[in-house]
Amino acid sequence: MRALFLALAMSAIAAAAAAAEIKVLAGSAVDVPLRVLLPRFEQASGHKVVLDSDGAIGAMAKRLAAGEYADVLIVAPAQLAALEREGKVQAGTTREVARTGVGVFVRKGAPKPDIGTVDAFKETLRRARSIGYNDPAAGAPVSIYLLDLFQRLGIAAELQPKTVVFKQRGERFAAVARGDVEIGFNQVAEIVTVPDVDLVGPLPAAIQYYTTFSAGVVTASRNPDAAQAFVGFISSPSAAAVMRAKGFE
Repeated sequence: MRALFLALAMSAIAAAAAAAEIKVLAGSAVDVPLRVLLPRFEQASGHKVVLDSDGAIGAMAKRLAAGEYADVLIVAPAQLAALEREGKVQAGTTREVARTGVGVFVRKGAPKPDIGTVDAFKETLRRARSIGYNDPAAGAPVSIYLLDLFQRLGIAAELQPKTVVFKQRGERFAAVARGDVEIGFNQVAEIVTVPDVDLVGPLPAAIQYYTTFSAGVVTASRNPDAAQAFVGFISSPSAAAVMRAKGFE
């Protein structure tokens, strides 16, 4: 009996030693599916995950580049590649997780404007009382893309006086939900999680832009094996099913 107790105690100690806590920095768009996946990973692996997803992918990449500690970073492939070249992300550890397109949204219950074609999309923006998107200076990929898109469509100057740039991330949906801004732009996967706004639809295919999210192990990670296990888990086929259910492709 004593031998059995000692064996169980040693097993418990070994399991505790093998368990790790890993910190994940991720763009806010993947917050909702990650909140579903994290408990599954923790239960299957015994590891604990601390998720920080309060920011655009550009901001998250900058935080890591500036020296903030993390074990896993989930941002755009180009950002991971740049950090890999700088030696801040381990080479060969990156995996694609999901992608999402740009969507248009309005206040809950408001009429949905026509954005079915490029011409209809342009006319809708011309008629809109106001439009809004996140601050491009904060590294928001949708907003950076829209600045170029409006220039290419020849409507940038026309839209500028009625454009609201959300300096506070909390305003990106709240301002439209209140009716302060008529039309908002964000990633489809984020829009569908907000109960106070309605998704009008994705941009027309000819002008659609996708943000791809990839994960990589941070070179400074104190738990690289656990971090790599997490990357493998969230890039698996079962995780992809969760991503699709939450508006990703």
